[in-house]
Formats: sequence, C-alpha cells, structure tokens
Amino acid sequence: MYCMLLALLLLAVEGKSQLLATAQTPVSSGNRTVAEITVSGRVTDATTNEALAGCSVVLKGTQRGTTTDANGEYRIAVPDAGGVLVFGFIGFVSQEVTVGSQTTINVALKASASELSQVVVIGYGTTTKKDATGALTTLKSTEFNRGIINSPEQLLQGKVAGVNVTSASGEPGGRQTITVRGPGGGRTGSTPLFVLDGIPLDNSNTGGSSSPLNPLNFLNPQDIESIDVLKDASATAIYGARGANGVILITTKKGKAGTSNLTVSANVGISNVANYLPVFSADEYRQQVAGLGGTLEDQKASTDWQREISRTAITQDYNLSLSGGADRLTYYGSLSVQNQEGVLKTSQFNRYTGRFNASQRFLEDRLVLDVNLTASQTRNQRPPTESIVGSALSANPTYPAYDATGSPARYQAFTNPVLTLNLQKDITTINRVVANVSPSFKLTKDLVYKMSLGVDNASSTRDQQTLANLVPQQDGRLESLYGTNQNFLIENYFTYTRGWNNHSLTALLGHSYQKFMIRERTWSINKFPISPIEPINNVGLGQDLTLANNRPIGLALENELQSFFSRVNYQYKDRYLLTATVRADGSSKFGANNKYGVFPSFSAGWRLSDEPFLRSGPFSDLKIRAGWGQTGNQEIPSKITQALFTSQVSASTSYPLDASTTYPAGTTYTRFANPNIQWEVSTQTDIGLDFGLFKGALTGTLDYFRKVSGKILLEVIPADPIQPASTYWTNVPDMTITNQGVELGLNYRYASKSGFRLDLGGNITFIKNRVNKSPYSVITSGSASGSGLTSATVNGYVNGQPIGTFFLREYIGIDEKGLSAYRDTDGDGNPGTDKDRIAAGSALPTKQFNFNATASYRGFDLTANFNGVSGNKIYDNTANALFYRARLVKGLNTTPEGIGESNESINNSAPVSTRFLKDGSFFRLNNLTLGYNLNPQLIGMKRWISNVRISATGQNLFVITNYNGYDPEVNTDRTVNGISSYGIDYLSYPKARSFVFGLNVTF
Repeated sequence: MYCMLLALLLLAVEGKSQLLATAQTPVSSGNRTVAEITVSGRVTDATTNEALAGCSVVLKGTQRGTTTDANGEYRIAVPDAGGVLVFGFIGFVSQEVTVGSQTTINVALKASASELSQVVVIGYGTTTKKDATGALTTLKSTEFNRGIINSPEQLLQGKVAGVNVTSASGEPGGRQTITVRGPGGGRTGSTPLFVLDGIPLDNSNTGGSSSPLNPLNFLNPQDIESIDVLKDASATAIYGARGANGVILITTKKGKAGTSNLTVSANVGISNVANYLPVFSADEYRQQVAGLGGTLEDQKASTDWQREISRTAITQDYNLSLSGGADRLTYYGSLSVQNQEGVLKTSQFNRYTGRFNASQRFLEDRLVLDVNLTASQTRNQRPPTESIVGSALSANPTYPAYDATGSPARYQAFTNPVLTLNLQKDITTINRVVANVSPSFKLTKDLVYKMSLGVDNASSTRDQQTLANLVPQQDGRLESLYGTNQNFLIENYFTYTRGWNNHSLTALLGHSYQKFMIRERTWSINKFPISPIEPINNVGLGQDLTLANNRPIGLALENELQSFFSRVNYQYKDRYLLTATVRADGSSKFGANNKYGVFPSFSAGWRLSDEPFLRSGPFSDLKIRAGWGQTGNQEIPSKITQALFTSQVSASTSYPLDASTTYPAGTTYTRFANPNIQWEVSTQTDIGLDFGLFKGALTGTLDYFRKVSGKILLEVIPADPIQPASTYWTNVPDMTITNQGVELGLNYRYASKSGFRLDLGGNITFIKNRVNKSPYSVITSGSASGSGLTSATVNGYVNGQPIGTFFLREYIGIDEKGLSAYRDTDGDGNPGTDKDRIAAGSALPTKQFNFNATASYRGFDLTANFNGVSGNKIYDNTANALFYRARLVKGLNTTPEGIGESNESINNSAPVSTRFLKDGSFFRLNNLTLGYNLNPQLIGMKRWISNVRISATGQNLFVITNYNGYDPEVNTDRTVNGISSYGIDYLSYPKARSFVFGLNVTF
C-alpha cells in the first residue's frame, strides 16, 4: 500500500508539473497551433465579500482544474474563448461562467439558503439538512477541536448538544467515555455505535480484554472529513440493535474531480502537568510530623516526587496527503506519524497510519466502485500509573530520588517511585486494518443496488514486564497477551428514488450480516535473573514455569448478527416530511425463543418557513420535527443463554461407585440454559425545532427528548436455591432507566464588508436520569481502593435516583473523641452502618454547556472552544486512600486538606463516606488556536503552492472548578461484576497543558 501511495504521489507531482507547463505552452490543433488563454481572478462570498479559499475551479467537460488560494485567487489555462469555468464550494451555489474574451474573471458565490442544502449522512444514505426529520448534528473538519488529538471523540468534545465526552485520564491514547443523551443500561455500557465509512466497528477487545486503551485511537484525525451524530430513535433505528446509545458516523476524506492537491503538515507540541496536588514540601513535612508527635525519618533531602516522575513531554505529528481525480476516478491517500510522549516518564504513544480511498465510475457512470482502506499500528508504553502516582503523593519528601552516581536511589524499606518507573514496563502493540469495497449499480434511473463488503482485523500484543531487583528484592516476571479481533460485514440494499409533481419518495430495503471473532491467549514466566537482557527480549531466561504461577489461559468467542432493514422518506411540496424505519435484528447472543427483535421508528417534519403565510416573516428557516422509535441493546456476554457444565473429580460432582473413597470424574451444571432472554429496548421520543433568523445569520435548534430503557439486562442472584449457579442473566421486569431533557444550540455569524468575520456558537443540555422500579434497594458499583477500603463500594443504581448515584454514609464531622461521626439516618441509634447510607448525588451532570467563537480578518483567525458541566459529583478515592491525618504519623506524606480537622485523632480511620464526595462542576478553555494563512505570493511560491497555514494552539489552558484533584474530568474504571461505575477518581494519570505549533502547506 505504501508503494501505491508513493506512486500516486509521483504521478500527481508529475501531473502538476505538466499542468503548469501547459499553461505556458501552445496547444497543437491539427496543422495549426492555438495559444491557450490564461484566466485569473478572485472568488468571494457574495454576502460578505470575504475570500473563499479552497474553492474548486474546473474547466467544464475536462479534467483540468485548480483551487483558490488563501486570498481566494486562482489561475487556470483554457484552450479557447468557448471554455466554461465551473466554480464550486461547499455550502454555496455553484456558478458557471463562459470565458469569452475575458482574462480576468472575478466571481461572487451565493451561500446556499442557510446552508440547508448541506449533505448529512444518515446511515445507508444521505439527505440534506433541510430535509432531515431526526435529531442529528454534523461536524465538518473545519469545526473540529484542535491540538493533540488521539481519537475521534476528542474532535467533537463540547461541539454537540446532548453529547458528553469525558477523558478517563490524561494518558496518551487512553480511553474516552462518551454518552449520547445519557447512559441507558446497567451492565451494557453507554458507548454509542461508531460507523467508519459504512462499517460498524466492534471495539470490545482490540487491545485485549483488560486493556485500558482507547480502541478508536488507530484513526488519524487528519483523515476525517466529517462526523455525524445521530441522537434520537428516528435517526438511529436504521441501526436497530446497536443504536440504543446513539450512532456516530465517521466519514473520511475523498478526492475531488478536476483537482490535484498535495498537502504536507507538521505539528510539534509541548506538554506539562497542568496541576500538581499540594502535598507537603520537605520543610512542611518535617514541621507537620513533629507537630503531631510522629517519628521523623529525615534523610536531609528536599524532593518533589510528583515532579520527579513527570517531565516536559514532546509530541510530533506529521501528515502527508494526496488527493484529486478526473471525471470518473477520484482518490485520496495519506501517510501519518504521531509520536506523543506522556507527561509521566516512560509513557509513550506512537501511531503510524496509511489510508487510501478511491472511487471509480464505469459503464457511463451506472457502476460506481468505492474502496476505503486504513492500515495502522499503535504502540502504547504505559507506566504503572496507580503505583507511581500513589508512591509520589505519599512518599517521604526528605528522601533523595538519586544516589551519588546519578542512578535512582535504592532503599530496603522505602519505595522510590523513580526506581519503579525503571523496573516496570507495559507495552501494547496493535496492528489494525479496516477496509471495505462498495460497488453500486444503477439498475434503472430510479433504482440503485449497492453492496458493501467490509473487514476490520485487529491483532494485539501486550507485554507486562517486571525487572528483577536486589534492593528492594523482587523477582523478574513477564506476562504476554496475544489477541485478535476480526469483524466481517456483508450488506446488500436497494434504494429507490422518484419525484413527481409535488411528491418525492426515497425507499430503502436491505440485508446485513456481520460476524465477530475474538481470540485471546495469555502466558507468563517468573524468576528472571538480574541481567542487562530484558525478559521481553529473551523469555528463555525465565526459571519458573510451574502451572501454579504461570498457567496459560485463553478465550475464543464468535458472535453473529443478521439484520433486515427498510426506510421510507416521503416529501410533499418540499415542506411536509415523513420518515419511517424498521429493522429486524437477530443475534447469536440470545436464546432460541427471542433471537430476533424488531425496532421501528417514525418521524415527521413541517417546514413552516416555506409556507406562504410565513415567507415574508422574520424566519429564513423554521421547521418543526417530531419522532418516536425503538432501538435495541445486545451488549451482554456471549453464550450466557446456553447451559454450562463442569467436569472434575470431587465429592461435589460425583460419588464412589463402590465402598471406597475413590471418586470417578463427574459432570454437573454450573449454569442452566435460558432461551427466554431478550433484547433490552429503548423507546425514544423527540420533539424539535430548527430555526434561522436575520437571513440565516442566527440559526439554532431546540429539542425535547425522552428515552426510556426497559427489559433491563442484569446478572442477578437466583431466588431458587436449586439453581446450580450463584448468579444468572435475565431481563428484569418493569425496571426502567429514563433519560429526559432539553437541548438548545445557537450559532451566529457576522461578516463586515471590510473582511472581518465572527462566528459564535454554543449549546446547553439539561438532562435528568432516573432508575425506576428496580427490584433491588441498590445495585452496587464503584469499588474503592486503598488500605482498609477493600470491598467497599461507592456508587450504584438506586430507585428514584440517577445512574451513578453515590450511596454513602453521611459524614457530619469529628466527634469529641476525635473520630469521624456519621448521621443516623434510620434512627436505630447505631450511626455509620450500611443501613445509614444515603443517596448523596450522582456522577452524571444535569447540565452540559459549551461555547465556541471564531474571529477572522484577512489571513488571521482566532478560535476558542470552551466546555463544562455542572450538577455532578466526584468521589475522590485518592484523598480517601492517601490524605488523612493517620498517614502522616506513619511517615507518609499528605496534604493540608488531610489534616484540616484540627481535633481529629491520629488514630481516626477514613472509611468510605461523603467526606470525600466533592463537586465535579467545571468550566474549561479546551483549546485556543491562532492561525495565519500566508499568501504564497509573498514568498514567491504562488506558482507551486496554493496555501500555507501557520498556527499555534493552546490546549487545556485553564479550568475553573472547586474540585481539588488533578482534574475534574475523570472516570477511573471501578466496575463491580460488570456494573458500570461513574465519577470516581483514583490515582489518575494527570492531565496535561499543551502548546502546539503547526505548519500546513498545500501544493
């Protein structure tokens, strides 16, 4: 593939040179030579008179074309005066101009009515923004967040109402938590379905079942053209079983006919820890330990352990892309490299990607063949984050980090975090190929058949290495995991489109089959000698292969999904809109009695602004939308509907066949079959309003939504004691999880005749989540960690409360004995028991608000993006485990907050309670970008270069919050028995503050 891209690159450069030469060379026509006409000019916005950079200028009926530069200027050679130039730009009405005797042609393009003709992807097809009846949002690449980006979720953070993106930590390549209109399941997660160029992705085990990495970090953000977010059931029901949590459609870049562009970009970023926790310095530590009467081990140093394990990190990001095409062939190819250092030492994320997209037309354009291919390798080197962060926060600051030779100091009874960094290594390498071939054939002028063949193949290797060490003593160990995740897709569907009189109809009918195959195997070996050869490079040095310590394990799963789907879009007079969708999904995860589920949806729209009685009104656009539909959820373990057996020799599985005590092998049930488990179903209602005022200068959307998830899938304890298993899976009758709220999004555009332009946008979401009719008083989740906290849970699912509610004892202060006091909520005279736990708030925000602004003048532009949430809580498990008075007396460091209660006893423990529950609200300047589009003419390169852009971006510049941990945007995974946890902070990887400098050149 790389050779193919290189060949295309050479051809494009050669073609560009020929085109430039053609502009100056007479053209032979028979026996006469005709001098070509060179036409130049400027393309602007007819409303604002602002230059349109990147506008295509194509000689009609030929493959010849160019694009405008940063100043909207172009130059093109035409063969004669009869040539016709076609000017086209996204969001604007195309214009054709006959050359005639003109050598200078300036064109002012008119914007499409409020950009309502913008094409949006809706799954198995497209529509225009003005014709959409569902709740959906489209983001183009120009609207994406800037900075150091590892995965697609970060591109849209803060951009879409109802969508909440949370970084689980600040680790490069780490997971992102994303919810669309709130979580709707208990054990089924909240992640929406991601569809890449028509392929629904399966990301469950791309890095192994225990991997904390983001399965979407294989994508190069520079390759993405647009992201469409489908939010309500009328929009997502076409994906049926996997649309309950929303659908995110990712469309990569394609080539354009009549152009040829070579783009090179380079970005360099500098990152540092944005916020250090205020543990005591060495002098403060000495004073505090002495003041409490503790025993001080003073090694005479002054060490800031947090800074010793962190660093100034450098990120390098390089991209090369080539795109273009002729009448019947368009192509896009790219190569990219991203090397990102983490702000914790030894942390590193490397990504190498190649992409090739092509579209070829045959048979007078009746047959179209689309090909999309992505090949990537990601390599994550992770430090033992919890271990080194915990050690750095609690380590005695009077110990030196290094000895006299400059090596990490070694102590028999003291853990040096810097030494731990050198002794531990965790490397995950993932090779992933995602490809699809999509031929479509126009059977008649109204009927098109399309087939899609797709494959997503990921293979991973994870090596966790511990080096042998003498002081402190530890054995060497290597554990390796090999995994493969294969996803095969074949789809066939027909699309029928017809318009007559005032009617328009589009009908879709299709079939889909998808198969998933997951395999993992793990082995380990112990007792490596102290050697300059690392275990990862020579496993033969290991000396312990006993099954007790190193038993190989593995798993293999196969799941299949078969679907039949149909959708009908009908329009009358282009202002009365109806959409109906139905999808039947069958999954191998369910039993024979309920293998298939049927998910319908209906939606309607009324474009009032096109009615005669409103055409003279203030609205340039006014549309009412309403929709209802159902979607399913099948994200449960494989095979849980089938019986499970165990065979072994023991008294519990068999009995002697004679008078002896010799037991033969026996086989017993460990799980009964349950063919009645069925799909979890979400029923959604949405009522929306789209509007535009002041000739489209102010646009907005307003939506009310209600999503009710029923037939909740849970693993429960059986009521019947005869059950052979301690738990079993079932649909809980009557239990529901409801998300309802209001979304408001506004955008304002202003442009002056002088060329100044201002774009302001923002959105706010009010959302409430409730668990109702659960048969359990609380379904626990969120396991706490730390000394004395084992088996303690922090949050769960409580009737009448949101998902992620913190169910805790209520801390009311320190009593006269210096011990923690708790409210006796049940009045039994015994405060502080589990019966006194209360619902103390939820980790889910009740408000999400985002704001963005872009100002541009001539070649300069400034963009700022803000995002924030409120109404949510965070459980500071880090403070619970590390920051309290008793630890300081034991020779461990803490913070001023940890000794804030002056009358607290040094013997007071710190169990789980509301003492460590904190406000999680924040408002963040996510990124700020200053850019300048340099006119190539100023550097004498206009003939070869069409655009040069220089930019500087600040990322995570400030955050306003009451939370005093590393960062309020956190979600450490503390799942209990598969129940999802939310809003827990435990020794998280610190967030970074970054500055990125970029250069982008288009030839």
